[in-house]
Amino acid sequence: MKNILIITLVSFYFVGCSQTPQPLAQGTSESLAKPIEEAQKSTQKVLDEEIQKPLPILELPNKKVLKVCEVMPQTQLVGTEFGFLPEWEKENFQEALAAFVNSCKTTKTQKLYSDLCHRAKESKDAKAFIEKEFTPYQINGDNGDENGLLTGYYEPQLKGSLKKTKVYKYPVYKTPEDLITVDLGSLYPELKKYRLRGKLVDNKIVPYPSRKQMNPLNGPMDVICYVDSQVDLFFLEVQGSGRVSLENGEILYIGYDNQNGHPYRAIGKYLVKINELKLEDVSLQSIKAWLEKNPSRINEVLNYNDSVVYFKESKRPASGALGIELTPKRSIAIDRKFIPLGSLLYMSADVNENKFCNLVVAQDTGGAIKGAVRADLFMGHGEDAMQTAGKLKSDLQLWILLPKETEEDGS
Repeated sequence: MKNILIITLVSFYFVGCSQTPQPLAQGTSESLAKPIEEAQKSTQKVLDEEIQKPLPILELPNKKVLKVCEVMPQTQLVGTEFGFLPEWEKENFQEALAAFVNSCKTTKTQKLYSDLCHRAKESKDAKAFIEKEFTPYQINGDNGDENGLLTGYYEPQLKGSLKKTKVYKYPVYKTPEDLITVDLGSLYPELKKYRLRGKLVDNKIVPYPSRKQMNPLNGPMDVICYVDSQVDLFFLEVQGSGRVSLENGEILYIGYDNQNGHPYRAIGKYLVKINELKLEDVSLQSIKAWLEKNPSRINEVLNYNDSVVYFKESKRPASGALGIELTPKRSIAIDRKFIPLGSLLYMSADVNENKFCNLVVAQDTGGAIKGAVRADLFMGHGEDAMQTAGKLKSDLQLWILLPKETEEDGS
């Protein structure tokens, strides 16, 4: 009964950064007054019987939370407590806290959690530390829906050469020198986190060439290396980072650097649109299989996505937008319009018909990751990671962990 009440009450007590509950309109019909009064009395009686103390789930956010809300203006948060999180007691807390401590090397995580980063390093009981120092808040979508989408990504490995040959002929591009990036937030605060990309032509910024337009491109482009598969190169762009095994046996790590400014469009949706795949069958594996069977239509399908990713060489394996090496099953890509990079979260989803509930850290972003309850889970490197990531598509629930109030907060 108590759980039912909590669920009911949550729908009325959003601890939201994006919406404020509106008062009832004046002039409510007098004919409704008596039923409303009776319902209020009945509800109060049940509350008195079932709830002996104030529910933690209804606590208003403290000052630290409100500070975070400044960078999460579009996000709805619903306060709860750890005991209500699915499979919470089964978590590997030591491993999870280690991932958080690693993320604390970055300024973005330090800014969100300040002294908690230092105290986490000294903690001897990870579970006790997390439950003492953090409060979980469920993230809801614009319509109040708590369910979203989880997909997976991985670090691909390609075969390549530093020189162009008949086999290795597909270029992995560096960021072009004439690509201009304008941070619109520096001019218009309301457009913070939005960037304009293009190139300068006759003193005007014009769109940069799309995928279809860049081949051939007017003017030379710097190339990191050449690979043997156009399709694998495309999926390297989708994943954002990867490894290239060179002819001499060396491994070249490459990571995301920039993109041409055109919006990402999923080629899986295009294949559904032209009736080549069914929506329920779309996966990395099914798309690759279709392209292998239809080599004459590869350019047609790949050019549906105007977005082009440019890379840079790296000294380490896959690293995300946060700038540190990603941890398999602990790092996620998020939409930073709703969730700050560097934040600690708890997720619940079904992966391979098994419940997957883990503490994760927002350490990456992606062109296909749009919305508040949306995440891309990093699965690691290798064939197993590719198989799992390519097929992963699951309902998702997300909670962000924010610092608890302390006496020093004065709240």
